[in-house]
Amino acid sequence: MMIRLFFIIIYLSALFSCRKEKVSFTPTPFTVEIPSHFPEMPIPEDNPMTKEGVDLGRHLFYDTRLSGDRTMSCASCHQISKGFADNLTVPAGVEGISGTRNSMPLFNLGWDDFYTWDGRQASLEEQILEPVPNPIEMHLAWKDAVDRLQLDVTYRNKFFRAFGEEGIDSIKVSKAIAQFIRTIVSGTSTFDVMYKFENGLSLSDNENIILEGIEAETWAGYDLFKSLNGADCFHCHNGPLMRVKKFSNNGLDISFNDQGRALVTQNDNDIGKFKVPSLRNLSATGPYMHDGRFNSLEEVIEHYSTGIQQSETLDPLIEFSSQGGVQLDELEKEWLKTFLLSLNDTIYINNPKFRDPFN
Repeated sequence: MMIRLFFIIIYLSALFSCRKEKVSFTPTPFTVEIPSHFPEMPIPEDNPMTKEGVDLGRHLFYDTRLSGDRTMSCASCHQISKGFADNLTVPAGVEGISGTRNSMPLFNLGWDDFYTWDGRQASLEEQILEPVPNPIEMHLAWKDAVDRLQLDVTYRNKFFRAFGEEGIDSIKVSKAIAQFIRTIVSGTSTFDVMYKFENGLSLSDNENIILEGIEAETWAGYDLFKSLNGADCFHCHNGPLMRVKKFSNNGLDISFNDQGRALVTQNDNDIGKFKVPSLRNLSATGPYMHDGRFNSLEEVIEHYSTGIQQSETLDPLIEFSSQGGVQLDELEKEWLKTFLLSLNDTIYINNPKFRDPFN
């Protein structure tokens, strides 16, 4: 009897010693580098920023396994060298089918309250869920995308470290990519020095050097930009983020093939209204407007100067619409363009933290 009891104890000891203990991991908190003149970035409580989450999101952002034929990633339409846009009028997906709207650049999205040209998504996480299964974009069912990721032990480990638990699903994918995108901050242009100086904010030694080198034409363009009797851009584009959170019909057409915001709200008062974009990094992110119709800044400036089209939902803040626009002369157009170019930020475009981790 004692011998039998001895062997039972040995057996149970071996059994429990071989049982795998549940491993846990606590992700490392991550703080986004925010320029001193920017507002605080709101971070969702259910998706806190972590080093592991940002790293995972960066890998997923560049991974072509999230597309049906394994040729397309998020970065295909949002290329770092092009200001996280693609320089196409409208993008084409894996099936070669063209979309209907221009790819919006990805920077400073952590401060947005709605996403896409018509604002149909209220969070970055929700928006990221769209392109993968979309048949004219990446065209891959989320189940299949998750299955592909599950086969990769490196990804299984990355997801575990990012979320502190085992398992991969579309929600975790979107959360990780959202974390990475929130780190893509653009706030180191010449304009930022002008803005800080104008608002009495302290400047670094390097910023003071930049300030001394800003030409009179750039300041003249900035004055025009803000003037009600000048270019009058300030109603829709102001502050350090250089955009107002609104939808606007900016006078592109008399009638609209794309109903814009009205497709979401089903309200006729929103016909032809689209999200107001930031004016940062315009040299890298053309062509311009929701349908990419303008290839140059000169065309954009000419539109607001002489090309405004009257319609029922035209933004009432567009001054002088009855005469086609603000009627800038050639010198004023040059000054305005010079100022707009001061919003280019080459530092963020060259930030190695945003580059493809697979290369």
